[in-house]
Amino acid sequence: MMLPVIDELLNSDDPVVRWMALNRLAGGAIQLEAYNEARLAMVESPTVNKLLSILNQPDDIFHHPYFKWSGGHWVLAMLAEIGYPPGDSRLIPLRDQQLDWLFSEKHGRHIKTINGRVRRCASQEGNALWSQVSLGIADSRADLLAQHLMEWQWEDGGWNCDRHPDVKISSFMESLIPMRALALYARVANNWEARDAAIRASEIFFSRRMFRRRQDGAIMDPDFIRLHYPCYWHYDILFGLKVIAEMDLISNPRCEEALDLLEAKMLPGGGFPSEGKYYRTSRPDLSGYSPVAWGPVSKRNINPFVTLDALWVLKRAGRKLAQIPNDM
Repeated sequence: MMLPVIDELLNSDDPVVRWMALNRLAGGAIQLEAYNEARLAMVESPTVNKLLSILNQPDDIFHHPYFKWSGGHWVLAMLAEIGYPPGDSRLIPLRDQQLDWLFSEKHGRHIKTINGRVRRCASQEGNALWSQVSLGIADSRADLLAQHLMEWQWEDGGWNCDRHPDVKISSFMESLIPMRALALYARVANNWEARDAAIRASEIFFSRRMFRRRQDGAIMDPDFIRLHYPCYWHYDILFGLKVIAEMDLISNPRCEEALDLLEAKMLPGGGFPSEGKYYRTSRPDLSGYSPVAWGPVSKRNINPFVTLDALWVLKRAGRKLAQIPNDM
């Protein structure tokens, strides 16, 4: 029998949720007509229209590509997160604005090498590379983004922007997204150097069982074991497991405890909650504004986006889940 929440997701009033449910949970059961209808509805959905409203606004200080969370950098990232179809030429100006920023002389001055380690918020280049490849708008400059990420990689496999000279351990938050980007880039570009770099980065997470300190086994950060959507550049176990699953590494036994913890958060009916959020839907002039509200935030209420990610991860991990019938 199918989990009740799967039927709810497939029949959601939100076209984005329906689209993501078809892609994440239905597997080969999707009929072409249903798939094309869902795709068109998603592209024309209120969520996508809100995200793309940036294309109709004049440039000003609030539309720097990195302005959280409504700048073009984040718009591209969120379109990629929801599985927006690749190849939309309307996104090219956002890509170019993003790359002009990341390759600018001013931006380059912030990249420092201290004690032999490049101190870089590599989640920025990582999100740019991942979203552009995901959305089918990458050009030759994506190769340079990937090369920079590999050149900046620390000896433990990750990245960190901490400028304290004694810091020599990579950051979870600055390493997850570059790892994700290099893994996707490696598949698309058939680049084994990028794949090796992504695999090296995964050891940062595996060696800490996705959320525990190596020294004493303590939880690294209470927010790491709370579920959120979107995470943007933040880390939690669901985001970490999702990236590991995208890399086809979810069978690593050091994921088991995090998977158990995720599965234990399942609500009656099979859904999952969003236990916190990193955005607001008021004051677009302030950092932290999102033009989209990404579902309920409550330990007791199902959040469809968290649920879609969680069910997909657990399915990829081989956990016991109800399947969608082939005759849907």
